[in-house]
Amino acid sequence: MAGQTRRRGAALEEAILHAAVEELTGAGYAGLTMDKVAARAGTNKNAIYRRWPNRLALGIAAYKQLAKTAPLPDTGELRGDALELLRQANRHWSSPLGAVLRELLAAAGGATEFLAQLQDQSGDAVAAPWLTVLGRAVARGEAAPEALHPRVATVAMVLLRNEFMARGVPTAPDDVLVEIVDEVYLPLVRGRGQGRQRG
Repeated sequence: MAGQTRRRGAALEEAILHAAVEELTGAGYAGLTMDKVAARAGTNKNAIYRRWPNRLALGIAAYKQLAKTAPLPDTGELRGDALELLRQANRHWSSPLGAVLRELLAAAGGATEFLAQLQDQSGDAVAAPWLTVLGRAVARGEAAPEALHPRVATVAMVLLRNEFMARGVPTAPDDVLVEIVDEVYLPLVRGRGQGRQRG
């Protein structure tokens, strides 16, 4: 104890988050407790509560530390890129980390402030790769500039998320992903800007 330096600020926060990540990956959200995180981080619960008001907030912060951005696909065409982005998302939701995300979403229920924290991960972070892929398609002449809209870009992900929520299954069959891309996403993207071209 005498030789131990007391951690403060960012160092303590990092230690707490690291401990929370280890608890979350080991026991899931159901097994995540402030006591276990405090013991693992070598601190007390008050230090955690000063930074995160409750277990759910800490769980979301830990999940966001865990969630890594997958490499952006570049198949040379919009259909291939869109399918690979959906397949990456499908693999994520089917993984142990995806199980943690589903637990957090269930725990958040209607608590909009916690859902907003998750949206930092699933909102802008989801839109960015889709806008990049769509931007490449515009540059190649596959889509009109009007297609570069966040709601258009992310519609395929919204439909995939709906599959998980409505059907209650942790993975979607590949033919569903193909159908989302071919029957909804590509027609929507190609339809943007057609009115301008006709005018």
